[in-house]
Amino acid sequence: MALSKAVKIAKVKALAGELEGSTSAIIGTFAKLTVAQDFELRKVVRSAGGRYRVVKNKLASRAAEGTKIESALKGLKGVSSVAYTSGDPVALAKAVSTWVGENAEFTFKLGIVDGKLITVEEIKQLATLPGKEELFSKLLFLIQSPAQRLVTVLNATGKAVAVVVNQGVEKGKFGAPVAAAAPVAESKPAEPAETREKIETAHVEESAAGEQPSGAAQPENSTATQGGEAAASDPAEG
Repeated sequence: MALSKAVKIAKVKALAGELEGSTSAIIGTFAKLTVAQDFELRKVVRSAGGRYRVVKNKLASRAAEGTKIESALKGLKGVSSVAYTSGDPVALAKAVSTWVGENAEFTFKLGIVDGKLITVEEIKQLATLPGKEELFSKLLFLIQSPAQRLVTVLNATGKAVAVVVNQGVEKGKFGAPVAAAAPVAESKPAEPAETREKIETAHVEESAAGEQPSGAAQPENSTATQGGEAAASDPAEG
């Protein structure tokens, strides 16, 4: 049953709204798909973050105008269906490729990723690549791994130093700090021998001049004593 012009315009607008933000798509064809198979394929595509539609070639071409998947929906022939996404193209390729491997009634026509057309073989290769989440996980591991190893090494080094110091303290290998050496008195320059002799001679002469001879004092004491004795004895005699 032919579609009216109004219905066609409505379908084009609806499809255009869905395709507007899409960045990747896989176009395929099929023969004798059952309702159950069609339902399962739609479910698989949704699980990969995409949507699936069976399209009329001319309507799909008009709806895709101005989108990133426009070139993939031009000039299609025969029965066509499109699985499209604005998310991870690898996840979409993996999901559809797995389903196609179990349902030979469906085959690929071509694909498109970020505006670049890809062949059926390239779709299969795309399905073997790691997805965005897996790539992000590996990248995060690579970024964190060196930092974690550095922290581990630093922690191990600090612990080793602490153990060595502790063992040294327990064994008394670290004595009291050495006391500061007493300041050394400045030595005076030695005097010449001739100067020392003159100084010594002067000291001797000063000593000789200041001392009284022992022989001079003795007679005075002796006379005084004798005189006293005589004075004491005179009255007795008289």
